[in-house]
Amino acid sequence: MSESFVWKTLFEEAQSVASKERILSKVLIEYVLERESLGDAMSWRLSSRLAKGSVPETDLRELFNECLLRSDELIESVELDLKAVRERDPACDDFLSPFLYFKGFQALSAYRIGHYLWKNDRRDLALYLQSLIAVVYSVDIHPAAVIGKGILLDHATGFVAGETTVIEDDVSILHEVTLGGTGKDRGDRHPKIRSGVLIGAGAKILGNVEVGEGARVGASSVVLVDVPPHVSVAGVPSKVVGKVMEESPSLGMDHSIENMREYESGGGI
Repeated sequence: MSESFVWKTLFEEAQSVASKERILSKVLIEYVLERESLGDAMSWRLSSRLAKGSVPETDLRELFNECLLRSDELIESVELDLKAVRERDPACDDFLSPFLYFKGFQALSAYRIGHYLWKNDRRDLALYLQSLIAVVYSVDIHPAAVIGKGILLDHATGFVAGETTVIEDDVSILHEVTLGGTGKDRGDRHPKIRSGVLIGAGAKILGNVEVGEGARVGASSVVLVDVPPHVSVAGVPSKVVGKVMEESPSLGMDHSIENMREYESGGGI
């Protein structure tokens, strides 16, 4: 999906809403209709939300715009995250709503700028941005964490991802999920979430463990060991409760037990 398609669609959605809702027209003009591109629009929207400290909004906007203009990968990630929200969230059928209102999408976009800064040896600034994201969105992602494209961070409140976390493409994560360590260990100490994984609300995945491709983690589960690909785990501590029939449960967003079959190993990890 090209930026031109995403930006064109977002712009047309903003025009439509502005024509119907006079009270929102000023907001839409400022953040979309007067902007030149998706990157320009994102820099305005994020800076307006995150300007809570002593760094003024104009400085944040200039920084964000600089990063978004320099990195095609950043723009591609934002596009695919928007697409993921529209396709997987039953409460969303457009690009405009997550762009304007959804804290998960906005927090993830801001993290992506922080990660870009981290990789380009501007780590103090990246950590400052992390602190702003945590205060404004209640989402705490270390800027060194590596997060792929096409991510749905649904509701997002309370999401935590530690420094050495890896999340591959096309993963869906609900609120109050922790991807954390197990104590004071240093080095590579956080979870590795493979592509297509669905993580339910309140799940805690702790330590340098791997959640295999296409797996599903049930709500409020505590995962302390590796999870095989294409299985569903649940409980405290988590156990395998079945094999997932979907190739990528993150895309279907089905948290029920009806789409599972018996796991050949007998149900335990």
